[in-house]
Amino acid sequence: MNRRTTTAGTVLALIAGLAIGAAGSSSAGTDELSSPPPASSQDKAVSAADRAVANGLDALAKGPDEKFERQLVTPWINDLYSVAYQRTYRGLPVVGGDAVVMADGQGRVRGTQAATSAQISVPTRATVAAGTAEATSKAQLPVVDKVESHRLVVHVLDGNSNLAWETVVTGRTDTAPSRLHVFVDASTGQVLDKVDDVKAGTGNSQWNGPNPLTIQTSGSAGSYSLRDTTRPGLSCADNATGQVFTKSTDSWGNGQASSKETGCVDVMWAAQNEWNMLKDWLGRNGHNGTGGSWPVKVGLNDVNAYWDGSSVSIGHNQANQWIGSMDVVGHEFGHGIDQFTPGGTSREAGLGEGTGDIFGALTEAYTNEPTSFDSPDYTVGETVNLVGQGPIRYMYKPSTNGDPDCYSSSIPNTEVHKAAGPLNHWFYLLAEGTAPAGNGKPGSPTCNSTTLTGVGIQNAGKVFYGGMLLKTSGMTYKKYRTTTLTAAKSLDPTCALFNKTKAAWDAVSLPAQTGDPTCVGNPDDFSLALNPTSGSVQPGGDVTTSVGTTTTGGNAQQLTLTTGTLPSGVTAVFTPGTVQSGNSSSLKFTASSGAAQGSFPITITATGTATTHSAQYQLTVGSGPGNPDFSVSLNPTQGTVTPGGDVTTSLTTATTSGTPQQLTLSTGTLPNGVTAVFTPGTIQSGASSSLKLSASSTATAGTYTVTVTATGTGTTHSVDYRLTVGTGPGNCSAPPWDANTVYVGGNTVSYQGHTYRAKWWTQGETPGTTGQWGVWLDLGPC
Repeated sequence: MNRRTTTAGTVLALIAGLAIGAAGSSSAGTDELSSPPPASSQDKAVSAADRAVANGLDALAKGPDEKFERQLVTPWINDLYSVAYQRTYRGLPVVGGDAVVMADGQGRVRGTQAATSAQISVPTRATVAAGTAEATSKAQLPVVDKVESHRLVVHVLDGNSNLAWETVVTGRTDTAPSRLHVFVDASTGQVLDKVDDVKAGTGNSQWNGPNPLTIQTSGSAGSYSLRDTTRPGLSCADNATGQVFTKSTDSWGNGQASSKETGCVDVMWAAQNEWNMLKDWLGRNGHNGTGGSWPVKVGLNDVNAYWDGSSVSIGHNQANQWIGSMDVVGHEFGHGIDQFTPGGTSREAGLGEGTGDIFGALTEAYTNEPTSFDSPDYTVGETVNLVGQGPIRYMYKPSTNGDPDCYSSSIPNTEVHKAAGPLNHWFYLLAEGTAPAGNGKPGSPTCNSTTLTGVGIQNAGKVFYGGMLLKTSGMTYKKYRTTTLTAAKSLDPTCALFNKTKAAWDAVSLPAQTGDPTCVGNPDDFSLALNPTSGSVQPGGDVTTSVGTTTTGGNAQQLTLTTGTLPSGVTAVFTPGTVQSGNSSSLKFTASSGAAQGSFPITITATGTATTHSAQYQLTVGSGPGNPDFSVSLNPTQGTVTPGGDVTTSLTTATTSGTPQQLTLSTGTLPNGVTAVFTPGTIQSGASSSLKLSASSTATAGTYTVTVTATGTGTTHSVDYRLTVGTGPGNCSAPPWDANTVYVGGNTVSYQGHTYRAKWWTQGETPGTTGQWGVWLDLGPC
């Protein structure tokens, strides 16, 4: 790993930066991140998020055949965490059904977002063959290079659910490269939706300095390359050959923007500074959020630059100069950050392009080059002069270049670069206000004639990135108003940042939304949820539900639990009757032999010291004694253990009819070398137990179905747990991945020294692919 000094006199780069080594700080910033949270903080936040989705809190409601599976946990600043979930329906992934929870290290939920609230009810057997859907998908591109993968999913769009084949096709449109996700109705064969991972962007270029620039490369005397091993994945290659630039000396570029090598110097300089900005200002671990970055190729024969879902390609301007500048690189990597945050790539017009512009501006500000070079500004394309007309976008006044300053109902149907106007304008107003003082920053008129004072670009960046961490698929301008307000409220309990964020949205004419949070100085507050929300009981029997609470603001508070009016002959008992917010209680309804029959809504109320919340339970009292019965479930339903280790899942039961009964817990045949222990091993229906599966050092690697059984006095119920036993280092026991093999959820393969487990049905999807559509779970090196 080396810090290399270029000899380029002038370098084409949008994101000018400080010298790059280990991520450093910039003199441009004045506020600092909090100290790292204690080790247990993330566990508390994730646990709170898991409880929220299990209880169906707020936007997280789900149907009886739907589940949320935790996917991505992204640590943020101020001890906050974004926890993303994939919705499934009868085991199939639901595209357009994802959700995100923001929680803090004290175990409090700060915000929830879900892509849809529609309940799903679709068949799960396709009547259209996969090959037919593939042919339809290929027809969507003029030029097809290959079909990468296809899978069966439930596709949700605008509240409508359909069983669909998702096929990923790569090739070209009439004007650009393409990596296209095509969704074909598995019942009718019609195309439901198309999503292209390739995003075209434009930006500015400017000579960077002062020279010589210092960039991170790799190698040793006599053999060097433009590959940054301190930022895994970041490299720069010649687009014509695909080969990373190498050299016998560690001096790169000639100062001429027509040189691909100089273009690569600009790329490395820009990307390395953006990486540091993400860490120092926004608390993000690398470009992809998990400590990695992406490769870049310079030399595309196009007046443009592209993000293709996994890499960046840099073209030229009309003067045939490679546009590996700060705006261009920052903008294209911004598309990558958009894809590698919850919800994936933003689809509504303007959001993706505005995101790229914002990350370019943030990186310029972080780098803070002197005025003779690329000093911080809020224009896009002012120096690369892409098409010979100067800047292509003005963030402080988009209408300078004919783009809309204000949001309107026509924005979603506006050309994507022009539609970025309101988002760019909002960001400038939040960061700098209407009349910023000093540094020659221009004034910015508002759409509602208000006067605003900015919060600084670093704080504005935190608010916007926090909104991204609450992003779901189907993201819109209106939803961004809600998520950024939630982020601002979480960052600043005084509500000052919240109020300025709200004022900036108002100033670009984006009105208040139903889901917007309110902020009154972060009072103590909590939420209440029931699981399940309905149940049946026969006269002489009882039924139980779980009452879950979550602290959503301020401090935890003592809650007293009560019910509203009960049907004649029905009694209710909470165990316990008082809880601290963040904890749960069990509520049992008992019907006497003469209880009134029918279906009754019952109000459950939690009264705290500062607030009161209620939820409704639908109780059905039957016509006669019923057979005692119960239900059983596991959370989580799958796990991985390495030889010598163990993994734990929680078994939960509920009395569904009659009286509670004693249950004996057991497992079926276990894999060789695996043992199981229930704590406790006997429970009463309505209670829970912990199941620990331990693997000996000689346990046989593989993926197994472990049947967990609860045996009562007259009924027995079972549920399956998917257990994967890993392997020790250096021993890839799983079969090698094969592009032609059909894999189903739980199958394991080995690929490039790692073991992977399929999340669902797949064929041809290369292990290691990540992001919104990733199929494979990396179980680590083997």
